[in-house]
Amino acid sequence: MRIKRKFRYLFVAASLLFFIQPAMAEDTPWEKFNLDLGYFIANTDTGVRLGSGLGVSVDMEELLGLDSTDSAFRVGASWRFTDNRRHRLDFQWFSFGRDGSRTIGEDIHYKDKDGNDQVIEAGTYVESYFDFDIYQLAYSYSFFQDDRIDLAGSLGLYVMPIEFGMNATGLISAGRSERFTAPLPTLGIRADFAITPKWIFRSGLEVFYLEIGDFAGSIIDANFAIEYLPWKHFGFGLGFDSLNVHVEADEEDYPGIDFQGEVNFHYTGLQLYAKLYF
Repeated sequence: MRIKRKFRYLFVAASLLFFIQPAMAEDTPWEKFNLDLGYFIANTDTGVRLGSGLGVSVDMEELLGLDSTDSAFRVGASWRFTDNRRHRLDFQWFSFGRDGSRTIGEDIHYKDKDGNDQVIEAGTYVESYFDFDIYQLAYSYSFFQDDRIDLAGSLGLYVMPIEFGMNATGLISAGRSERFTAPLPTLGIRADFAITPKWIFRSGLEVFYLEIGDFAGSIIDANFAIEYLPWKHFGFGLGFDSLNVHVEADEEDYPGIDFQGEVNFHYTGLQLYAKLYF
């Protein structure tokens, strides 16, 4: 009797799921347009080498006292521009600006603009900064889409203006700064899941790797978020993002890069955002 009762409960539960699922699906169409406004808090790690050849990369947080934690306003938007909602454009922007100062505990070796070897000796007071913007544009096509799942492949472009420098004061005056913009294309995949009509799980991965002459660049950007949509056109989200960027160049082997040296930038962070959607 107990076994029959268990099977009866299972049958009732399965029947409820069968009838509930279509009703839920009707209430969870993928939005035509959305705008996300949020606050992003990240832990960062930055390494810089100035000049061509084999040099020593400077850890800007550990050696120069650059802030290892930063926060930024972040804006994103997406638009499904066809009736079947399989074609989608995404845009995102945010900016980091960090300053640091420290009496360094070891020598810093670098090359000046003329390619000459320079040394900032241990015990020197050094001020530094690192400003980093990300403009991201992506097109994606949903190769599988129903009322619960949206799987898509994407082509993207990261445009990243980067500016950094250091300046030594005291018995000697020395320093070096660089500014360049790195346009890096990416390939990616996106997976969104409607858990319920009000709870959406989103995830994505963007990658890039290229070597041309003396230029080498790479990106790995992984993210996921959970969204709660209590109202018809407004909701909230909490996301996690991890980004690794590597740029190594010897002047102008890649468009937009007139820089000699190497930059490694990594962050992991959390974003809390408000979502407006239609």
